Amino acid sequence: MGVSRGSRRLLLVLTLVLVVTSSLTVLGANKVTIKFFSNLPDRTAGQGRLEQLLIENYIKANPGVEVKVEALQDEPYKQKFRVYTAGNQLPDLFMVWGQPAFFDPIMKGGYAAELNKNDYKDYGFFEGALDGFSMNGKLYGLARNTDLMVLYYNEKIFKDHKVKVPTTYDELVTAIKAFRKAGITPIAQNGRDCWVLNILYQDLVMKESGDPTLIYQALDQKVKFADHKHLLAAAQDLQALINLGIFQDSFVAADYGAARNLFGQEQAAMYYMGAWETGLAADENFSASFRNNVSVVPFPGMVGKGKGQATDLMGWFGGGYAVSASSPVKAEAIKLLNYIMAPENWAKNAWQLGLVIPGQKYDQFMTGQENKLQIQISEIINQSTSFSGTPWNDAATPGFKVDSETLIQEFAAGMKTPQEFLRACDQAAQKALN
Repeated sequence: MGVSRGSRRLLLVLTLVLVVTSSLTVLGANKVTIKFFSNLPDRTAGQGRLEQLLIENYIKANPGVEVKVEALQDEPYKQKFRVYTAGNQLPDLFMVWGQPAFFDPIMKGGYAAELNKNDYKDYGFFEGALDGFSMNGKLYGLARNTDLMVLYYNEKIFKDHKVKVPTTYDELVTAIKAFRKAGITPIAQNGRDCWVLNILYQDLVMKESGDPTLIYQALDQKVKFADHKHLLAAAQDLQALINLGIFQDSFVAADYGAARNLFGQEQAAMYYMGAWETGLAADENFSASFRNNVSVVPFPGMVGKGKGQATDLMGWFGGGYAVSASSPVKAEAIKLLNYIMAPENWAKNAWQLGLVIPGQKYDQFMTGQENKLQIQISEIINQSTSFSGTPWNDAATPGFKVDSETLIQEFAAGMKTPQEFLRACDQAAQKALN
């Protein structure tokens, strides 16, 4: 039986539809979507903008790739991360802190994909930078920055009030008293996040003892928090500083952004924070007056009081990236990770844009146009006599992290005496060991 002209036309149309549909299906199958989970929610400035630019550049070079970014501030990030982990639904590429309390359970639980160490032999990571991202000789993540706690200060505020920039503990006390008398917050602090208070306590332990290992000995219960004179002296120091009014009123309720803005809006003379805030000197959200006057010194040593010096630093390699072991696009996610962390991408741009101190060697990227904070922080690092390693609240189990941060906040709020705080730290450390 013959086929009519109308029927032939219908068959041709159906054939074309099937061909187009088939082509679209193939194109859709070739499209790779990477889910990226970040702790940098501001995609318009700072590290968040750099992260976003590198993602966009990768997409341009790889048009078959789509990257969906979810970005939250640190504390909400940690909460959502726990939800993802509990459901074994971690995004393909995610930010991690390379510290035992955060990343060890992820590596032990098999949630992070193993990376090929040989891929990074020319990436220029500093010695020790990948230790917190490794377990049993295997590599599971890459460090983003060198983290270092310093004391940012506003030159103009100090000059206007004829206050000496503190280089010793006694000078810090004098400055606190002077600024309080003038109605100015001495140091902006985000007490709600707790971890900065933990780090400050450890900094004081180092300055009292001159021993960067002491607090870790207490974590292992080789010495007792409650029985050691330097651990007690540091707690008494912190209590005395708080009683003097070192921080803004109601600092226990202030989060990271509130403390940063208080300093950036020139309502606080100082800001105790990490080297990741090098970008303060270029942050156009703040006035030109602030950007021109922000400067940095190491946290003061205790000349004549303790054994530690200003060159004994709270420093470690913290934030970085890892890939989900169960990612359906694991190979492509690792390619994106490797692209972001290639020295000519992250280290070069992070340094030349004045954002952070990279976790990779950056000498080859120095231009002579570095901002003041970059130069000063590099000098602080170069003059260091010791580095602490992972902050004590992150150096044990996830449970100890919660306990230690709760205890330091209660202590800072005046709910515990130094002795009660230290006895509770011993109990928490013992529980973590068991």
